[in-house]
Amino acid sequence: MPIAKPIASGEPGIRRYPLPSAQFVSMYGEVEDGGFVVPAADLTLINPAFLRQEVDYPTDEAVGTLIVDTPNRYLYLVMEGGRALRYGVGVGREGFTWNGRAVIRRKAQWPSWHPPVEMQARDPKAALWANGMPGGPDNPLGARAHYLYQGKVDTLYRIHGTSQPWTIGTNVSSGCIRLINQDVMHLYERVPVGTEVLVLPADGGATAGA
Repeated sequence: MPIAKPIASGEPGIRRYPLPSAQFVSMYGEVEDGGFVVPAADLTLINPAFLRQEVDYPTDEAVGTLIVDTPNRYLYLVMEGGRALRYGVGVGREGFTWNGRAVIRRKAQWPSWHPPVEMQARDPKAALWANGMPGGPDNPLGARAHYLYQGKVDTLYRIHGTSQPWTIGTNVSSGCIRLINQDVMHLYERVPVGTEVLVLPADGGATAGA
């Protein structure tokens, strides 16, 4: 899909895109889920290149594998016939990227958030939730979370939702992979515990542990 040219919004620092087709508007509409309301995503704030779609994606990875293309900020769910479901993602900002192979060992709906000790030390807001932040629309993990492990070791990295869909397509997180809430809910229904995950390095070099 060609990248749309942003149109002026009248707000400094804010980029606006033309509203996409009704199909996308429906895909990212308001959803009631688990006692919470996921608001409709403002698609004029999201580059349409990062909206969910099925694409050609030849790969040697097995069907069902998740591949995070960190440099291009996409997540692919490998399908049969050289196809994949592609989701736009937000990835780790400089100094917080991670790459390698992992396995989803746990999944959660409206997960609680337990910021790592390192994050608490550098972020006063995170320190407020040292004992955990309950799940809900304001939780940084969004509507769903997939927990990445290497062997029996929790990497502390997650594939999760976000209530800030305008950050999709950017280097924004502390290393985790974030999706629009409607997308992470869609992904959650399609990947079981045990799913293999390959996270490609931000610099396009060799994958750690590959």
